[in-house]
Amino acid sequence: MTGYLLQTFVYLCAAVISVPLAKKFGLGSVLGYLIAGVIIGPVIGLVGTETATIQHFAEFGVVMMLFVVGLELEPKMLWGMRHKLLGLGGLQVSLSTVVVMLICLLFKFPWTIALAIGLIFSLSSTAIVLQTFNEKGLNRTDGGRSSFSVLLFQDIAVIPMLALIPLLALPELIEKAQHLGNQAAAHSSELNFAPHLPSWAYALVVVGAIVAVVIGGHYLSRPIFRFVANSGQREIFTAATLMLVIGIATLMSLVGLSPALGTFLAGVVLANSEFRHEMESNIEPFKGLLLGLFFITVGAGIDFEVLSNHLPVVLAITLAVILIKSLVLFGLAITFKIKNSDRWLFALSLAQAGEFGFVLLNYTQQNHVIPEDLAKILSLVVAFSMFLTPGLFIFYEKVILPRYARVENQREPDEIDEKGTVIIAGIGRFGQIVNRFLVANGINTVVLDHQAGQVELMRKINIKSYFGDATQPELLHRAGIEQAKLMVVTIDDKERVRDIVKYVKHAFPHIRLMVRAFDRGHAYELRSLGADHIITEAYYSALEMGGRALTELGFHPFKAEQLKSTFDQIEKDNKDKLYQAWLASSDDKHISTDYRELFLKLEELLGEAMNRDRSDTHSRSERGWTPPPKGYTDELK
Repeated sequence: MTGYLLQTFVYLCAAVISVPLAKKFGLGSVLGYLIAGVIIGPVIGLVGTETATIQHFAEFGVVMMLFVVGLELEPKMLWGMRHKLLGLGGLQVSLSTVVVMLICLLFKFPWTIALAIGLIFSLSSTAIVLQTFNEKGLNRTDGGRSSFSVLLFQDIAVIPMLALIPLLALPELIEKAQHLGNQAAAHSSELNFAPHLPSWAYALVVVGAIVAVVIGGHYLSRPIFRFVANSGQREIFTAATLMLVIGIATLMSLVGLSPALGTFLAGVVLANSEFRHEMESNIEPFKGLLLGLFFITVGAGIDFEVLSNHLPVVLAITLAVILIKSLVLFGLAITFKIKNSDRWLFALSLAQAGEFGFVLLNYTQQNHVIPEDLAKILSLVVAFSMFLTPGLFIFYEKVILPRYARVENQREPDEIDEKGTVIIAGIGRFGQIVNRFLVANGINTVVLDHQAGQVELMRKINIKSYFGDATQPELLHRAGIEQAKLMVVTIDDKERVRDIVKYVKHAFPHIRLMVRAFDRGHAYELRSLGADHIITEAYYSALEMGGRALTELGFHPFKAEQLKSTFDQIEKDNKDKLYQAWLASSDDKHISTDYRELFLKLEELLGEAMNRDRSDTHSRSERGWTPPPKGYTDELK
């Protein structure tokens, strides 16, 4: 017992120390886990022989991760991915396998070994790539979505690979295994129905298992989770979620299928379930811990003795694999019209070998396809390529992205062929609504944005906009600022907003300037620079949500509107006092005593006003409301 506790303590200490340090230096958590594994394994020697066993257990983190990914995908969305899933994913696996196989044949490997190596290196690391995408917010990019399609196809492709590998067995390896009394192959299939059934029966078993997951997930899981939820015991719901994931993984293993694929399929089936978010929140901590443990075991499992004896070979093969896969992926990105930095993201993120490579390597040894000494070298290559992957992401983030940003910024501004009553700087989520509202009311607008991709996107939906930096006086001149009556600034960049306000109020004082502010402090700063109207971006939407919250809690809709109006009016009545206190502050980075006292007084006024009976003090605007239709109260019951 003490030994297990000590090992657990060592692994947890390594993670707790190395991961925050890696994140602090911008290396990402995955590289932190890998470094921790190297330190406690080959370097210090605190862990050793148990690493391989723990790695098999930790691989269940990949299974959980794909279950969570499946929960995020509705079947309709998955069907929409079918072209990239089959086309992009299928070509990546097949081309990578063929290229690696041909190179192995050039080095005089038997074709069976060459094919097995090609299959192993065609796979990428689902765990590292998806974890990094989540951390860096790359899931929604075109490169991220394309990479996910390929990873999903690879996980599916593991099934036919496992079926093919036993057919590649070498007679001399089989004889050697029999001579040494190697029972690994028999042991590996001990809990697998596949070797004991004829092919037609096995096909029926596989289909039955998949149908059971789909039908059971759709019809049986809901009443089970509803029954568990009604108990009110959160830990039982967590146990039920783990039971579902482990049960499906076990079923898939028994019939010789990938557990990760089975749980992914179950996640997709449950994507529309009302319990989806609860299941995801329950699985997330286990998934994170097991994935972290898996990455640590990858680092700890590096055999320094084999590495020192074959270091040049391991490094050469690792770099060759990354280069070959990058070229294949880059070519596919061009073919499938993945553009700009997304093309590089797609190529670099999938250039490594993956965790399923370890599974296939063990399987090839058990089935006498690859000799043990070669398998050890290839295992190091898989581990090293995974170890280098965070570096590829850093290269993408520090070198590729800035390069494309510079190219985009060097593009010449568009020629502006119209004038408008209103000039709008920024056509993001905020500016779009302002522009659509004005255009719908017959106001001519000229829209400017410094992000070329956003301009192109707006043109696709017939919103006319021009590429250019609104901080440049020449561009404002071409947009007709001399004749315009109003300029609306909705740019999502504080520095640019300040520059525009300063210049416009100085050069064109006749222009009314309406500006989006991020928060109260930013609004004060813009007011001090001369902005005429300032709208804090989240104020009215938050106020609207607060009003809706009151009606959901049983307040009468009229009462909720009155309270919203009162809140807004008190804010407006006191904004000048707060602004003057802000101006008088000696250090605008800190809240002065006067400002704090005024703000606390404002909170007291709000509290008193909210509790005041306003039945005889309706404002004119409140009296002007259109009466609701008859019978509207029936809908509230």
